[in-house]
Amino acid sequence: MSWQSYIDDHLMAEVDGNHLTSSAILGHDGSVWAQSAAFPQLKPEEVTGIMTDFDTPGSLAPTGLYIGGAKYMVIQGEPGAVIRGKMGTGGVTIKKTNLALIFGIYNEPMTGGQCNMVVEKIGDYLVEQGL
Repeated sequence: MSWQSYIDDHLMAEVDGNHLTSSAILGHDGSVWAQSAAFPQLKPEEVTGIMTDFDTPGSLAPTGLYIGGAKYMVIQGEPGAVIRGKMGTGGVTIKKTNLALIFGIYNEPMTGGQCNMVVEKIGDYLVEQGL
């Protein structure tokens, strides 16, 4: 299965009538493996900040999580495995696998819980596959 099919067929799939706004799969170095059309361009320092927070949980909380220049307030995640952010009526879930970062960005009517379910399910599958 191609990386783009994970985006098109799984991450951007319908969940209870809702869809993610955008999604992407990136390598730990920030290289884009696949992304949806609307996924924002990440800056190198944003990827560095995300990777640092996975290694040192809580490091993004004081400054916020930035994705394509947009600032998200960091909310409860899973240290070393999942970062969650909130901005207005939407947010982001980032799941770290052995080799990749899985991003899901959403806005209402999709809920944070639905976004978490979609992103973390794919992430857990990739971890099981050794990826």
